[in-house]
Amino acid sequence: MILLKKAIALFQNIHIQSLLGNGVMAIFGVVSLGLLYRALSIEDIGIYVFFMTIYLLMDNIKMGLLTNAFLKFYSGTTGQRANEVLGSTWALGLALTGFFILLNIAAFFVMHFIKNEGLLLLIQYFSFIALATLPSFMANLVVQGDKRFDRLLWLRLINQVIFTGTILVLMILKKSTLHTIILTFIGANLIASIATILFGWTKIGTLKYSSKKTFLDIFHFGKYSMGTNLSSKLFGVVDIFFINYFLGSAALAMYNLGGRLLQFVEIPLLSFAASGMPSLAAFFNNDKKDEMMYLMKKMVGMLTIGFIIIAVFSIIFAQPIITIIGGEKYAHSETVNLFRIFMIIAIMYPSDRFFALTLDVMNKPNINFYKIIVMLLINLVADYAFILVFKNVYGIAFANVFPVLAAISISYFYLNKYSPFNFWGVFKVGFVESIALVKLVYQNTFSKSMT
Repeated sequence: MILLKKAIALFQNIHIQSLLGNGVMAIFGVVSLGLLYRALSIEDIGIYVFFMTIYLLMDNIKMGLLTNAFLKFYSGTTGQRANEVLGSTWALGLALTGFFILLNIAAFFVMHFIKNEGLLLLIQYFSFIALATLPSFMANLVVQGDKRFDRLLWLRLINQVIFTGTILVLMILKKSTLHTIILTFIGANLIASIATILFGWTKIGTLKYSSKKTFLDIFHFGKYSMGTNLSSKLFGVVDIFFINYFLGSAALAMYNLGGRLLQFVEIPLLSFAASGMPSLAAFFNNDKKDEMMYLMKKMVGMLTIGFIIIAVFSIIFAQPIITIIGGEKYAHSETVNLFRIFMIIAIMYPSDRFFALTLDVMNKPNINFYKIIVMLLINLVADYAFILVFKNVYGIAFANVFPVLAAISISYFYLNKYSPFNFWGVFKVGFVESIALVKLVYQNTFSKSMT
């Protein structure tokens, strides 16, 4: 009984709830990825990868513009101010969606000039996806801002269960094609959006409280913080264009499979970023600089230690993992070593992500924006140079190291000016906090239950 109560208390922790939400999404994402790699041909997988890459790049414009800006202005607020921020965010989201739809309509007039099938599919379906995903996206922002990560878990369950389940049904009926998969993606997001509206999680009624000043405040903050969200997607787009042009669709399918399995590390990274951002913002908004910096060090240090453990496990068991997810045809391909390379690089991700989030919280989104330009230039040069040297997908994978190192160095320079700290000391904080957490969990779980 005591253990049950402790388990319930543990699941009420916002970080654990966030972790579960992202974990559910990642697990279903891996399952659906495995189904897609079995349901579609290598050529169709290449087209689907290209389609989703360009779509997610567009979607990350919305995420980058709204997410950090909303959490920055919404966290710690109540009453009229909270409604004003939320309503203004809704107004900006609707305006951006309308702008995208107008661009999509204009693209129909040039379709006959386009030969790439992935782009043609995007033009055909993008407006429907944009409308279907907006309410669930706004609900995602609201539950993060209100720290209701239990609702986030349900939201993601609805979406992923429908998407993965429908793919499985299509495979059984032998109806899995590019078009049916994309329609399934739209349908799953539409049902999830309708559910969030009916549950009242979107708080769309606050639209009436929107104001021009707050609308512009969110926009001007978001136009810089957008760089943080766009970083990985921009690099992915560059990588995919290089692979598609120099190496072809088969190499693109293998590279995507190895890279998509980074979801194993994205689970805790996204979870703690989602739950940590409001706390960082609250500390900054209440002039608690020391507390904010310590929380940043704690997050970076603990996650890096966890990522090292995950990376070691992934390197040892890379081949069976790839076999389970992608099938036997990928078990002895470059995909296995690509996965190992990506997992090693991922050890640097916590420093990159939380340094950037802290700069956003400090009202320095412009630094992240300029940083992303530097990173993109480095990525372009490194991709071109390494693909000429290696002449295979390994070159693109190794090239990813350099923009991440540049990002960490630039962020550290500005954070250290704001509040001086030793870079390696971050991991000391993480180690101390990790040991304390292990001891606390052990004592609470076992010691008291035995007395």
